[in-house]
Amino acid sequence: MDPDEVEFLGEKQYISIIPTFSSNVIHLISGDVGPFRPSIPIRVPFWMAMQLKQQRICKIEPPEWMEVDKLEAIKEDEKNSRTFTKMPSDHYMVEAKILLASATDDIPRADEIRTIIKDIWDVRMSKLRSSVDVLVKNNGSYAAVDNLTLMEINSIRPLLPHALDTLYRLKNSITGGSSQSQSTTTFSRSTTSFHS
Repeated sequence: MDPDEVEFLGEKQYISIIPTFSSNVIHLISGDVGPFRPSIPIRVPFWMAMQLKQQRICKIEPPEWMEVDKLEAIKEDEKNSRTFTKMPSDHYMVEAKILLASATDDIPRADEIRTIIKDIWDVRMSKLRSSVDVLVKNNGSYAAVDNLTLMEINSIRPLLPHALDTLYRLKNSITGGSSQSQSTTTFSRSTTSFHS
């Protein structure tokens, strides 16, 4: 799965809008949406909300979690926790990117929110890199990925399987030969706990 596919999945999430137009129910493959009435909030898929916003016929209601105070609390929790904390949305990065690119006029304190979300991402990526480093150094064969989002998992996917496969091949080539040097034997002992 590449980032575009992850973003596509994120765009299928629902968000509230306040339409400025009237329309009957719209029949989609994923289900019916509507009817639309001016000034009455309704939940629609992200992609539809962005289309309506571009046409200037709706106002976006930001998700509840997209407030400075709530995001600051999430950032502090993430910094203070050894593990990954549960994010308010499985697609928080995609949702934030789309909304902050297309609907900043509907989001109070959008610049602050953009900065805090970037900080949260950076903290989580740093934690993820450290976790991968520990996994590789300790010859681990699996890792818990609780509370990671698809975009975060996708960010390490190109590297991690290849790194683990290379370590596995090295281990097999070292332990497979009958005559090994003393230094090789030492390395082999240090990797005996690694499994594919």
